[in-house]
Amino acid sequence: MDKTKILIFKTSDFWFYLSNNQKDLINEGVYLMNDIIRNNVYHFKDYSFLVFPFAKAYEGFLKQLFKDTKLISHLDYISDHLRLGKLMSPNLVEKLGERSLYKKIKEKSGVDLADKIWHCWKIGRNQVFHYYPHNLKALSFDEAEKIVDEILETMELAYKKLKNK
Repeated sequence: MDKTKILIFKTSDFWFYLSNNQKDLINEGVYLMNDIIRNNVYHFKDYSFLVFPFAKAYEGFLKQLFKDTKLISHLDYISDHLRLGKLMSPNLVEKLGERSLYKKIKEKSGVDLADKIWHCWKIGRNQVFHYYPHNLKALSFDEAEKIVDEILETMELAYKKLKNK
């Protein structure tokens, strides 16, 4: 993650929208990537762990954004049982009906944003953190960094397109 890019990112309106917990997760992830791992002291077989703080911040951000834009209720926001992945899935639109966040995002800001938010969820969370004995998805440092960049870009785009409407 480019330090100049992070400095610009941290001066944006979007950065100030994030909660302190979300900022802490991102700051810790950036520190881990840039100041610990990038020094090549040790080579890991799998750098998926680098994605975790960003994926966690992404989930918190989405919940906050969806609450603030009335896509979910305050009760959904504070619930321990809300399953964003299920609600955002384009494969479950018909089954979920009006509860589908994919459908709501698509109606509010278009299919491109709905697809991007879902794609980012899949690559930054589902495909990284689930364990399948037949397909252990190990990430290189560069792959992890690419996913992190996509998470941050998607967060900023979602903020601009949903919150600023």
